[in-house]
Amino acid sequence: MTDHADRNPVFAALDTASVDEARRWAAAIGPHVGGLKLGLEFVMANGPAPVAAIAEESGKPIFLDVKLHDIPNTVAGAMRSLGTVAPAFVTIHAAGGAAMIGAARAAAEATAGAGRRTRILAVTVLTSLDAADLEALGQDADPGRQVERLARLAVDAGADGLVCAATEISRLRQTLGPDAVLMVPGIRPAWASSDDQKRVMTPAEAVAAGASHIVIGRPITRADDPAAASRRIAAELGLAERG
Repeated sequence: MTDHADRNPVFAALDTASVDEARRWAAAIGPHVGGLKLGLEFVMANGPAPVAAIAEESGKPIFLDVKLHDIPNTVAGAMRSLGTVAPAFVTIHAAGGAAMIGAARAAAEATAGAGRRTRILAVTVLTSLDAADLEALGQDADPGRQVERLARLAVDAGADGLVCAATEISRLRQTLGPDAVLMVPGIRPAWASSDDQKRVMTPAEAVAAGASHIVIGRPITRADDPAAASRRIAAELGLAERG
């Protein structure tokens, strides 16, 4: 775990463009999760101010999933602009290269407040890309090899860890060692619908495999009672007493 999050590894994905909806979800599930994820849809619709407001209201660390990818100077500027939001984690594309990642890390360090720095998580190969897509892009057609190559590059350049699929946890933990942050989306409790996810893992399985944090969206936010759903997940992870 990092110093940004409590001992609950669950980040709830607030996948919405609505500030009011995100605030309702955050208020309901905040006591039962370790953090909250807000993505590009939310930021593009509302700007950074509501992100900071939700963080303050909930008291939870924010995982800002915006996948920055540009020249080093522009990405560094974007990181400096996030200083007022102070997310616990922010995503960038590993394919942006070592210089871009290093610039993002330097900007994060320069704007760190109260001893806490935004942690940089690299995205390697998007789950929407298959071997044929990678070959068309001139990359290694083996998704696993390409993920590992980009993961090593990102961490060596200053990223704190990776966003990775559940199927990649063990391989990346072995490759990167115990200190790298592995944030794993697409996690589904056994009692929840798999929705459009084809390869899923339960929260307990993901943590046992080596995930640092797990991201759960619709099983919580689309449940009839989001608070009850998040509380049930915490209980299954042995975290009921911690809230």
